[in-house]
Amino acid sequence: MKALTLKIVFPLTVISFAVFTKWWYALPVDARDTLFWGFPFAYVGEGWHTSMSLQFFLLELFIDLFIYFLCWCTIVFCLNILAPKIKPHKVLTQLLWLLAIVTIAGYAIIIRSSDSVFHLRRPYDMEIMDSGCKFIWQSTKRPEYYQYHPDPNKL
Repeated sequence: MKALTLKIVFPLTVISFAVFTKWWYALPVDARDTLFWGFPFAYVGEGWHTSMSLQFFLLELFIDLFIYFLCWCTIVFCLNILAPKIKPHKVLTQLLWLLAIVTIAGYAIIIRSSDSVFHLRRPYDMEIMDSGCKFIWQSTKRPEYYQYHPDPNKL
């Protein structure tokens, strides 16, 4: 199982973590409406000090990674019970590791190029207005602000 964890579970964790996520449209306390991303917990959100900045919440990030890792360990462990002699082909493991490294490098470039802020935990509460799931190739359309906060001048 150790070999399967190293060869399959780690790269699948990184790849699935990057490919599938959830978006959260929220109203933080004393801040403007903001989009957050992460599944099952929001670990990254729009920054407020510049337009291209991001804010990362490290505890939520590590918990999300751990949950993805546990899910893939469970799947691989169950498959290993059903077919005890799983030996992943070398080309498959190399391809998975290549995709995982490219994914990590892509995230590193995004973090490095933006003026990111890192917090140990999210330092504020927020009211969730809307949420949904998405893949990385899908864009996140920002919900209409006035749908959740009617304009008092129009009433």
